[in-house]
Amino acid sequence: MATNPGDGLAAMRGLLAAVNEDLGAPIAPAWEEAFWALPRHAFLPDTVWVGDALEECSRQGSPKGWLQHAYEDDAVVTQINDGRDPQAGERWASCSASAPSIVFRMLNMLDVSAEHHVLEVGTGTGWNAGLLAHRVRSGSVTTIEVDPALAALAANRLKEAGVTPRVICGDGALGHQDGGPYDRVESTCSVRAVPPAWIAQTKPGGLILTPWESPWLCYSLLRLTVDGHGTACGSFFPYSAFMLMRGQRTDLRIYRDVVREDHVPDESSTRLPPQAVAGDDPAAQFAIGLQLGNVWRTWHHNPDVAGVVTRLWLATTDATSWAAVDWDGTRDERYTVWEYGPRRLWSEVTAAYRWWNAAGRPGPGRFGMTISADGSHTAWLDTPDRFVPQTG
Repeated sequence: MATNPGDGLAAMRGLLAAVNEDLGAPIAPAWEEAFWALPRHAFLPDTVWVGDALEECSRQGSPKGWLQHAYEDDAVVTQINDGRDPQAGERWASCSASAPSIVFRMLNMLDVSAEHHVLEVGTGTGWNAGLLAHRVRSGSVTTIEVDPALAALAANRLKEAGVTPRVICGDGALGHQDGGPYDRVESTCSVRAVPPAWIAQTKPGGLILTPWESPWLCYSLLRLTVDGHGTACGSFFPYSAFMLMRGQRTDLRIYRDVVREDHVPDESSTRLPPQAVAGDDPAAQFAIGLQLGNVWRTWHHNPDVAGVVTRLWLATTDATSWAAVDWDGTRDERYTVWEYGPRRLWSEVTAAYRWWNAAGRPGPGRFGMTISADGSHTAWLDTPDRFVPQTG
């Protein structure tokens, strides 16, 4: 771990203090016991990737640096490119160990009791499954991982740590019926739609806790209560962002998949700054994403276009409609808009922003979701009977 064993203990103490500070109170004694029994570093691979450039940091090459990343209250990337060699040097994160403060925040929100049966979706390193198995009977925890290599590594780490949850390699969207029904279902990857199997495999009154994202914004947690009739309902919480479930990924690029040479867009202008809807305000982005459905966006700074300093691209995930909003770098009161396809995407964004603004600019914590037996998802504001409008 490190040349001086005391470095590890000091790092763990520092991390525990950081987690308690983030949560605003000491973690529950049962979780603190699990924290000390299952050191985070024991579940990390010998190589992790850090920073925006995903630079390698190895345990052998930089033991102190590796230990520092292991015990920072921050996420650390534990796999890139789904375990394959990067093509042309391009690296992207495909698995990570979540920041410990969000790990324990979610465990608190899950409200686990010793007698519960728990399903975890997204084993990853195995640390969260280990914490759960330390809290309840190991045989009452089932954890499922889609990546065979990650599942095997996690199973070995868990065995070495002395906890034995059931580790399944498979599609987390399908859950694991043989281990159910479950009192609690926790996902450690985000979803754009809650899989029906999770609801079907949860006991009446049981909880489902999952990170949520729309194509517009990856942000928030959704905690649902299952009613036993195929329906689940609950609220969003404004915490964190997670990697999307692999089966729900979309791999789209504007110039490769969306915009074509024969497209002739319509031109207009807007007074709504693109930064207002896709800038630094997560509340605005969250509300807009709930309304837009399958619309994603990306910034293009300094495009090779005369008179354009910054361009905001919008597109549907089926690549049938797109829009671009241009800023020339001098005037803030007018922006040029280009729209193509059956949906007028910037018009939809404008309507969504105006609704959010008229509603009092609510944050994610005022929103909720109801999932019906037919699988439909209905977003609401404050109460389940106050529906959020859908633009598409």
